[in-house]
Amino acid sequence: MFTSGNYNLVTTNSLARQIDNSNVQVIDASFFVPGGSTLARLKYNEGHIPGAIFFDINDIADPDSSLAHTMPTEVIFAEKVGLLGISNDDHVIAYDGMGGACAAARAWWMFRVFGHRRVSVLDGGLGKWKKEHRTIETNATPAPPQSYIAVKATNSIRTSSELLNSLEKSDEQIVDARSAGRFAGNEAEPHEGLRKGHIPGSFNLPWTNLMNSETQTFKSLDAIENAFEACGVDLDKPFTATCGSGVTACTLAFAACLLGKNNTKVYDGSWVEWGANSNLPISSGPSS
Repeated sequence: MFTSGNYNLVTTNSLARQIDNSNVQVIDASFFVPGGSTLARLKYNEGHIPGAIFFDINDIADPDSSLAHTMPTEVIFAEKVGLLGISNDDHVIAYDGMGGACAAARAWWMFRVFGHRRVSVLDGGLGKWKKEHRTIETNATPAPPQSYIAVKATNSIRTSSELLNSLEKSDEQIVDARSAGRFAGNEAEPHEGLRKGHIPGSFNLPWTNLMNSETQTFKSLDAIENAFEACGVDLDKPFTATCGSGVTACTLAFAACLLGKNNTKVYDGSWVEWGANSNLPISSGPSS
């Protein structure tokens, strides 16, 4: 079996054994705050997993959106991914510089939204790969372009208007992946011009609570389930994940998928959209 325990999560040992498999395509989906994909690309050039392609979430995005890395159309996604040399038949393995949460899980979610099921996250990411003294390369050999077909799922992405309507009906769980301080409104936002606080009625589950801090690997399934339950989330019901800009929200969606929950939605605009719009309600303080 290629993965260990769960198809969505790949160990470094598993990847090392299969890295020369022509049906495996590794992508470096790193993204940093601050620094974004510009810093991520510089770090990629300094050293990456052999054969890995740089996956720029700011480039594979909606070019007409005022927000960075907004989900693109299926046409744009198919064109961009095909140009990277990725085919529908590839097993895509995403990693980043922070174990999977920034933004390998985002890349994983994007591929899932567009119908690609053979996609995984490398547990521990580049950091674990390096600590194990595995091979790193600095050169990048472009893969030949492929014809890629994307079919967008219609129920995976939430908009601010949809969430506002749900708030009025009180019929949706919203889970915020930001830190407790940002959620409560007593910690500075990394993006300028945003109000402080959170979407009313939402729960707070910082993405860091799902990770082992020393290894940057995901916690056990029991620990992940306990983390969701501890913040008030009913895992028997679907939820919408949100965060600062739509990246670490996908970490919550990924963690839920590890638990067998495949109906999580992501609010793509997240706080950079909600917090900037004075017409949308906000709350402050910890989860009620």
